[in-house]
Parts: sequence; structure tokens; C-alpha cells
Amino acid sequence: MSQRLEPGDAAPDFELPDADASPVSLASFRGRRVILYFYPAAMTPGCTKESVDFQGSLAELEAAGVAVVGVSPDKPAKLAKFREKEGLGFPLLSDPDAAVLQAYGAYGEKKLYGKVVVGVIRSTFIIDADGKIEKAYYNVKATGHVERLRRDLGL
Repeated sequence: MSQRLEPGDAAPDFELPDADASPVSLASFRGRRVILYFYPAAMTPGCTKESVDFQGSLAELEAAGVAVVGVSPDKPAKLAKFREKEGLGFPLLSDPDAAVLQAYGAYGEKKLYGKVVVGVIRSTFIIDADGKIEKAYYNVKATGHVERLRRDLGL
């Protein structure tokens, strides 16, 4: 079981391929705040709702200097289809071996329809401009989550 991150912890750095198979690193966002969200699977109802909500707030988030980055275990080709189908304008990163998910404590045991399974724990992190965890949200609900983040960011 991976350790959960707390505010003040250094955000684990990473480099993952995006939907176009181009490498994207967390370090490339230094100097900006980042919303890093982990979701179980592209093109599923909850993950689609959450991602479309982020897209709906993207202009306001970017105007406030906040970047949005999504991470799932999906392969880049599936992420590209998801991005095109839903019109998503922020990076979607592929973590098929779940190494980054585990580094953030976003992979492990969870309840799914009353059964304990191992998989992606829907989680979101606000990372400050210096690469430290500002806020950590675990086991979030897809619906209403972006609105809560906007409130917490003062938007």
C-alpha cells in the first residue's frame, strides 16, 4: 500500500507520456500551481464527468495561473481518443504501470460496488509553484469535485 501525501510534502516528480506519446514532466510546470488529478479510466461515466468539469473551468483556472493535468493507467492512444471525443485542452498522461499513481498514494485497495479491489483511487492534488503539495484529496467523487477545488483556490 502506498503512502498518502500531506500538505507540505514534496510532490513526487515524474515524466510520463501524454496522449501524443510525448514526455511530460512535473518539473516542466515549476513556477505555476498545478492541479494533478488521477482517474481510473478514460471514457467511463465518472471519469468523463470529472474531466469535462475540469475543461469547463479551464479558462478560469489558467487565468489564475493554475495548470490542469490528468493521469490514468490508459495507453496514450486511448487518451488521444478521450481528448478528441470530449474536447479536452489539458495534458492527459499515461501511467500504465501505476508507478506515479503509487508514488502519490492514488493506487491501492478501494471498495467498488461493495467489493474490495485494487486499483486507481480517484485523487487530486494542488501542487504549489515550488513543487510542494498544497492540498491532497483522496477518494474524491467525480461530481462536484471541480467546484470544490475552485472554492478552495478562491476562484
